[in-house]
Amino acid sequence: MTCIDSLWLPYTQMATAPAPLPVVGAEGVRIRLADGRELIDGISSWWTMCHGYRHPHIMAAVEAQLATLPHVMFAGLVHEPALKLARRLAALLPGDLKRVFFSESGSVAVEVALKIAVQYWKNRGEDRHQFLAFREGYHGDTLGALSVTDPACGFHEAMAAYRVPHFFADLPRDEASRAALEALLERHGRKIAAAIVEPRVQGAGGMRFHDAATLEAIHAACRAHGLLLIHDEIMTGFGRTGSLFATPPTAVPDILCLSKALTGGTLPLAATIASDTVFAAFCSERLEDAFMHGPTFMANPLACAAANASLDLFETEPRLQQVAAIEAQMRRELEPCRGLPGVADVRVIGAIGVVQLDRPVAAALRPAFVERGLWLRPFGDIVYLAPPFVISAEDLATLTAAVCEVVSDWSTQACSASCPLSTP
Repeated sequence: MTCIDSLWLPYTQMATAPAPLPVVGAEGVRIRLADGRELIDGISSWWTMCHGYRHPHIMAAVEAQLATLPHVMFAGLVHEPALKLARRLAALLPGDLKRVFFSESGSVAVEVALKIAVQYWKNRGEDRHQFLAFREGYHGDTLGALSVTDPACGFHEAMAAYRVPHFFADLPRDEASRAALEALLERHGRKIAAAIVEPRVQGAGGMRFHDAATLEAIHAACRAHGLLLIHDEIMTGFGRTGSLFATPPTAVPDILCLSKALTGGTLPLAATIASDTVFAAFCSERLEDAFMHGPTFMANPLACAAANASLDLFETEPRLQQVAAIEAQMRRELEPCRGLPGVADVRVIGAIGVVQLDRPVAAALRPAFVERGLWLRPFGDIVYLAPPFVISAEDLATLTAAVCEVVSDWSTQACSASCPLSTP
């Protein structure tokens, strides 16, 4: 299991990277390695595993579905797990976000949203094929998604000539940035199909936070200039920021994207949810007005069963109360990092805690956490925690203490400012 000659790993320089850690199992908040060690997972397997690994309710739901219908194509056929999940999502989401289009990954959910926005205008007789995105935002690695990701994020330099050009603005956090956004839309608004933003937290772009007022300003600008609005809740959806969804009721988008924790981290699934108003533009007697997109494994019954089971857990177990407790504990226990040399900021929202350094050296700290029996993946200039919501106070204290210790050790050393920017 130590030989990886046939593998090509993500975000990895295969010529120089150390060998990955062989995993043989996982339970709750722990990953079990082939050599017998266990690691406390402090980042929920890329922010997916909100209920912990192998929650028995989700496992039972998937096993029951496997016994009846593991998969069937979703064109001309439909099945109860998808119907049930779509209805539940529509009931939970704000506004008239009622039409659910399933796919298999977050990047594809964004691609679907972008395509819906472009075709919405085409079906209405307008040619709008550009987008407004925000600096320090990240939306995925496929062509459309990377094209609305801030080029400065550093993950896609090699794709610069491949990207589709769009408009980028600073988040409208203050009077100057709101004025700049207004000026951009005054000049280019008629070319723009939609704006896209990650509500409350820009994830892989650096775990940068903003408030509801910022989202309200974006919403108001889109309404004033006749743009659609897309919220990318792939990372923030399902409790991560403290509420079930990060989108406030005062800034409901026209299209919303979900993935990651949708199935509790058990199986790949994503959803792009459009408003009834957007959906209506695709309904006519003309086939060419239909949305011609169809992932092969969309609405996979196993994944839908897992997602329904995950929603059950949000209804029957105290997930949001657990997130509130995690937030309060991380605020207390990460605060000592604030005064350390080289620490630029400490911030917490929901079950996300961030220690931001003053230079992009965080990836060099990863081995120190493994040595302490922890799985964290610092990147760029941040060391962050995004633990499963079911983590105990004791395990969380182990994580926060390690972050403070590792960052303190780093801050006392002569860290090289030439460490390369890393990926999440």
